[in-house]
Amino acid sequence: MTDDSTQSADLARIADLVGKSDVLLFMKGSPLFPQCGFSSRAIAILQHLNVQFDSVDVLQDQGIRQGIKAFSDWPTIPQLYVKGEFVGGSDIMMEMYESGELEQLIEDQGVARAE
Repeated sequence: MTDDSTQSADLARIADLVGKSDVLLFMKGSPLFPQCGFSSRAIAILQHLNVQFDSVDVLQDQGIRQGIKAFSDWPTIPQLYVKGEFVGGSDIMMEMYESGELEQLIEDQGVARAE
């Protein structure tokens, strides 16, 4: 495979993952063992909002790790997607959380809450 076809395959996998989940966090590590402070903060925000979410550990897949940056045109990880739309990274999540915008977005999109 050429680099272009590899990148296209990675972008297609990312689009598939984003499309399958109401709330998806691309992060370093897992929700139980985040591997960076920004990912840890993103998890804490989602857990505080009691949101059901899926996560993808970008450290486990170099294609996803590089591809997600091209997919969103956003240079950093973590990255949050709600109903297929890119929301932002850790700083944007924190700003939206503090202002109430993130909770409103979750409500408006009809995202399931954790039990």
